[in-house]
Amino acid sequence: MVATTVLPPASKPRSHHPDDFLPLMTVVQKHASVVFRGLPPIEREEAIAEAVAASFVAYRRLCDRGIDPAREFPSMMATFAVRQVRDGRPVGSRRSSKDVLSGRAQRKHGFHVQSLPISTRRPHEDVHSAVSGQRVMDTFEERLHENHRTPVPEQAAFRIDFPPFMRSLSQRDQRLATFLSLGNSAKQAAGKFGVSQGRVTQLRQGWCREWHRLNDEESPFERRQESRKARAS
Repeated sequence: MVATTVLPPASKPRSHHPDDFLPLMTVVQKHASVVFRGLPPIEREEAIAEAVAASFVAYRRLCDRGIDPAREFPSMMATFAVRQVRDGRPVGSRRSSKDVLSGRAQRKHGFHVQSLPISTRRPHEDVHSAVSGQRVMDTFEERLHENHRTPVPEQAAFRIDFPPFMRSLSQRDQRLATFLSLGNSAKQAAGKFGVSQGRVTQLRQGWCREWHRLNDEESPFERRQESRKARAS
């Protein structure tokens, strides 16, 4: 005797409106904000957004199968979306165990990535006001010693010239320049410091020109302008 299984007919695809996803999005955001509450603000915001994106992709797939996850199992959707983010499976890209910025690669190989300070010549209070501040700065110094790509004379010149250049800026601009030097975007800086994104870009270009002028170099903006003039002529 041969047993056979009769599968139920596929459900008719459900028509959905983008607003139908909003109740589920609220559930996912609340759950993700609790799970990722220990992350730094920027990383927490990105993780929450990634969870919302993952839940939306799953929501569309289930709707195409005739299922309404926003009504039937919203908590389960939020749980699986957060698990997907924690597992390092971003929406729209493949996981890579060789990408150092991949959370999955960092967990697999037992390392993490962090930003270096703009200079190891820090004020006394910056080093000694925090627990293990000196040890952290010594660690950064050791990492900088392993820099084999930048010629040593250029490294030495930068360490000498950059701190006075930073001190020539206002306190707000120093904080803004430091924030940008850590890899943050102009949009993020604009939101943090309460200025327009265009103003952030204008300041950054101005600092770039001034830095190259102090070092008797031509800035990238000036080179592009000369290139345009040459092509026009």
